Amino acid sequence: MGLVSRNVVCLLGSAAIVAIATAGATHAQDGAQTNDADKKGRVTLLQRLVLGAGVEKVAIDTPQSVSVVEQEDIDQEQAATVGDVLKRIPGVNTSGSDRAFGQTFNIRGIGAPESAGEEGRIIVTVDGATKFYEQYRMGGFFSDPELYKKVEVLRGPASSTLYGSGALGGVINFVTKDASDFIADGDTGALRLKGGFNSNRNGWLGSVVFAQRMSPDAEFLLSGNFRRADPYVTGNGTEIRSSDFSAWSGLAKGTFNVGEEGRLRLSYQQWDSDADDQDYAQVGTESLFGTVDRHVVDRTGVVSYENPFSDNDWLDVKVSASYSDTRVDQTDATGNPRFGLTCATSLLFCDTEYGYRTWQFNVQNTSEWRGENWENFLTYGWQTAYQVRTAEPITLAGTPGGINFHPEGTDLKTGVFVQNEFVWDERLTIIPGLRLDWHRLSPGTSTGLTASDTDTAVSPKIAAHYRFNDHVAVFGSIAHTERFATLDEVFSTGGSRNSFLPSLDLNKEASNNYEIGFALSGYDIFQPGDGVQLKTTGFYNDISDLISLNPALRPGPNALPGYVNIDKARIYGFEVELAYESDFVFANAGYSHVVGKDRTTGAYLTTVAPHELAFTLGGKLPQHDLRFGWKARVVAAPQDPALRASQATWTGTSTRFADSFDVHDVFVSWTPQDGQFAGWEAQFGVDNLFDTEFKEFLHNDAAKGRTFKLSLSKQFGW
Repeated sequence: MGLVSRNVVCLLGSAAIVAIATAGATHAQDGAQTNDADKKGRVTLLQRLVLGAGVEKVAIDTPQSVSVVEQEDIDQEQAATVGDVLKRIPGVNTSGSDRAFGQTFNIRGIGAPESAGEEGRIIVTVDGATKFYEQYRMGGFFSDPELYKKVEVLRGPASSTLYGSGALGGVINFVTKDASDFIADGDTGALRLKGGFNSNRNGWLGSVVFAQRMSPDAEFLLSGNFRRADPYVTGNGTEIRSSDFSAWSGLAKGTFNVGEEGRLRLSYQQWDSDADDQDYAQVGTESLFGTVDRHVVDRTGVVSYENPFSDNDWLDVKVSASYSDTRVDQTDATGNPRFGLTCATSLLFCDTEYGYRTWQFNVQNTSEWRGENWENFLTYGWQTAYQVRTAEPITLAGTPGGINFHPEGTDLKTGVFVQNEFVWDERLTIIPGLRLDWHRLSPGTSTGLTASDTDTAVSPKIAAHYRFNDHVAVFGSIAHTERFATLDEVFSTGGSRNSFLPSLDLNKEASNNYEIGFALSGYDIFQPGDGVQLKTTGFYNDISDLISLNPALRPGPNALPGYVNIDKARIYGFEVELAYESDFVFANAGYSHVVGKDRTTGAYLTTVAPHELAFTLGGKLPQHDLRFGWKARVVAAPQDPALRASQATWTGTSTRFADSFDVHDVFVSWTPQDGQFAGWEAQFGVDNLFDTEFKEFLHNDAAKGRTFKLSLSKQFGW
């Protein structure tokens, strides 16, 4: 696929460059300039507004690699998990599995399954609240895509300035729905009912949204969802055990105007899911570590206040306080007596409640200065988070005790940051930034440890963007960040079949990242009113002191620290995004080419997904309110020949074996705006149209086979 996909990308890029250059020359000859008013009707994927990178700007004008998923994409995808929403973004993957019980993310080869520390290398937020969870063979994010209207993905460590040190891979921001998203102009309330079904297998969704505007200054939203499914089957008909689930989720949100411009938001969301007889690990048809029943409850509460103070350039205030609580109850673990794995020999197979609770407080302000042909935005603030990790076993052979592979403890982080954005002549933008973080890890009493771990981290960056004209721009950045060790890495003293010493002398992981790229825009290319954008980003990430499980450990007791700084990694590559929009045709394409190697051994990193080309080609019939299209993903074989399916069987194992594949989907959307069917919305799609048998490189299980999906919703207003 590598050569084919590169040729396709080159052809797409060349066509876009020629078309844009031609359009630019035509405009120059005519002496006409495309103004902002002309562009408003041609919003492509790369013209979507980005809120999380500092001052609001569209994606193509951001000097880093940024992607935005909006409500239309989520509805069209008929996503069952949040991973479904992100799978077409270049450089972004889910890892571990596609199961609903927790999603783990991977950005540019950072973030991998079955590795507790990987969760700390990508920052995930919901309405500004940081979400974090790590547990053996569990995902880190529990939620339903029906709760969200927007997802922003900021790739690379430059995002550490605003979100916290250690974002080696980047940041994923989830934005929940508001009552105003449903209440039509002139109405005061709305009720939306939605049902969905997918054939692989017997997957059902029921959703209710109630929105009410109590006054011009107060509105409320209540949303509830229920989702369930049986175990799915792969392209060759194999049933994936433990992939069944049932889950409830809900959102309550109030928005209030305070004074002339202030806005107060209060939101609470909860996910509650159950699944029985879940495999710890499965090899072929054998459950390696037995099964366990899991009950997951995830809660997030956020209170935020914003005020732009339009008459005061010194003030644009954002303040928020949040609470996150994730709890996993594991019961009826069977273990594997053949390997001596029972509750009497390992707490991993005892009834246990695991959890994380996090309290967070953020304060941010932006001050503005302006001159005749320049403007400056200075953003500065403070963030504090306090996290408590719990693990409460019932007994171990009748004696209460702590869990050495999931140590209890607390993590206190405080950080201050400043980012300045200088814009000259609406052409040159320069964004330097600096963040300083301090943290303290303290072990829980159940660990038997007393020594705390404290450290500081610094994250500087500088980014620049220069726009030659309405059609051509270049950008680049240099960023450094440092990641603290986690509670798991510092205080763990054992695994399922061995024990070791705590790792109290770990160094911080450090990342130096370099990016450079260009962006092209064109208008009125093939027909009046259309628009096309192309953005290409090259990156080079040099990571040192990576924290890893000590390779010297052996089964049984070990007089060695469990985690050590041994790895140095180099991850580099490029991403291409292309977007076209017109009255009747739309097309999007994304290509990622990422290479990762261990600098010490020269071996390929097993956390880096293969090169991938994803594209969508669709049509619109505005007079009938129809959208339809074809989506495809073409994925190469793993970079390391030793990890390819030709040398090992991957089906049903938890190894990184995989093979190249291409998978194709089709979709149809009907959203009538007027007439007797106004308020209805229908989505139909077929995923994996040709029932292809394949496995994602970062997943333990083979992917779903052909799946028919249908959803129907009706909205009422008053």
